[in-house]
Amino acid sequence: MNPIRTPFRRFFALDVRSAVILLVLFGVVRVALVLQANVTGSYQVVGVVFAAMIALPWVLLTREGRRRIGLVRPARARWLVPAALAGLGSAALVHLVGFALWGTTVEHPFVYIARSYSAVPSPLGEGERLMFFLIFAGIGMTFSPLGEEILYRGLAHEGLSTGVGNRSAALIDAAAFALVHLAHFGIVYVSGVWAFLPAPALFWVAAMFAVSIMFFAFRRLSGSLWGAITAHAGFNLGMNALIFSAVL
Repeated sequence: MNPIRTPFRRFFALDVRSAVILLVLFGVVRVALVLQANVTGSYQVVGVVFAAMIALPWVLLTREGRRRIGLVRPARARWLVPAALAGLGSAALVHLVGFALWGTTVEHPFVYIARSYSAVPSPLGEGERLMFFLIFAGIGMTFSPLGEEILYRGLAHEGLSTGVGNRSAALIDAAAFALVHLAHFGIVYVSGVWAFLPAPALFWVAAMFAVSIMFFAFRRLSGSLWGAITAHAGFNLGMNALIFSAVL
C-alpha cells in the first residue's frame, strides 16, 4: 500500500531525497525565523513552523504512511513514564552543567533562552510566576514536541532509514535537530549585537544531539512516536521549570 497521498506521489516519497529536502527546508526557514525573532522579541511566527510540521503527516501521508512513521498507539506504553522522567532529568543535567560552567550569564543556554520570554514581566510575583510557567510549559510541551518529533523521528527518520538504516538515520536526524537549535542558543543577540559563543554553542549542540538520540530510543522502546514526544515534552517541562524557578 502506497504511504503517500495521491496528489503528492510525483513529488514526495518516504525516501532519503524527500527526508533531506524536509530537513533542509524546515531547518532553513526555522533558523531564519528564530534569528529574526531574537531581534524583534516576537516568536509567534515560529509557532507556524511547528504547526506546519504537525500537519505534514495528515497532508502528505495515508493512514498506512502515518503508521509507518510511528503515529500509532504505543505497543509498550509502560515506557512513557520513564520517557517523561528521562526528559526531565536531561533538562536538569543541562542546567546543572551550564550553571557549573557559566553561572547565570547568557552563556548558560537556559539563561539566554529565558530572554526570549519577552511577555513575562519583571519582577514576577509568585502568582504571576505560576501562571506564566503554566502557559509557557503548556506551549513547550505541545507544539515543539509534536512538530519536531513528527519531522525528525518520524518523517525524516523513516525516509533516511530506507537508504542508510535505522542507526545511521538516527545519527543524521539527531545532528540536524541539534544544528537548528543553534538559532535558539549559540548564535546570540545581546544588547543589539550578534555574537557566536563557541564553547557554550558546542555544549548546547552536543546536549541537543544527546537528547535527540534519547528521544529516538524511547520511540523504539515504546513502539511509537509517542515515546519520543513524551520524552521531548518532559525535557521542555524541565527546562521551563528551571527557567521559572532558577533564572527568572
